[in-house]
Amino acid sequence: MLGYTSLFKASIKDDMKKFKTAMKTMGPAKVEIPSPKDFLKKHSKEKPLPPKKKFNRCSPKKPAVPLRTDHPVMGIQSGKNFINTNAADVIMGVAKKPKPIYVDKRTGDKHDLETSGLFPKYINKKDYGITPEYICKRNEDVKKAQEEYDNYIQENLKKAAMKRLSDEEREAVLQGLKKNWEEVHKEFQSLSVFIDSVPKKIRKQKLEKEMKQLEHDISIIEKHKIIYIANK
Repeated sequence: MLGYTSLFKASIKDDMKKFKTAMKTMGPAKVEIPSPKDFLKKHSKEKPLPPKKKFNRCSPKKPAVPLRTDHPVMGIQSGKNFINTNAADVIMGVAKKPKPIYVDKRTGDKHDLETSGLFPKYINKKDYGITPEYICKRNEDVKKAQEEYDNYIQENLKKAAMKRLSDEEREAVLQGLKKNWEEVHKEFQSLSVFIDSVPKKIRKQKLEKEMKQLEHDISIIEKHKIIYIANK
């Protein structure tokens, strides 16, 4: 059974050759194709050497040695007084400070004092011990935010009928919890070493639970200095 053959098959092939074949290199080829005759030859990319020069052995390589009868030029003198000039430079110049060093061994090993940590370098700075400006600004922002938050909480507490514990009340509650924990802990210590009955196990678990709850409450109150409670 013969398959279907389109009537436009030949025209499609011509269009493919005409438009697509020329675009195989991501666009029309604008570079001329090199000729097969211009192939790469051996040593064609090497740099050419400079032309050879004729070597003459008779040419002198160094200046001639002075003759025995030649005499150097004598009698040239300078009017500069080097002693006075050097003395003036030393007197008028700024004295060079010796580099601070320290010796840590009896053999005389020398080390730099400034980088050793023995010399108080940073505490002598002008801004030493002064709080930086960005920290002061941050503290002011935090304080302002805390005041705004406190005002917001106060307004909500008035609406919700909440009461803030004073420092004396908070301290009294904290001391009461610690006292209760000591009593429960003392009772826990008085238990027998061998827990061989069900009532003893239940009592031990109950005391452990009470101590754990008291420890949790104490940590909460110690962590938060501001505590609000609901009015009855």
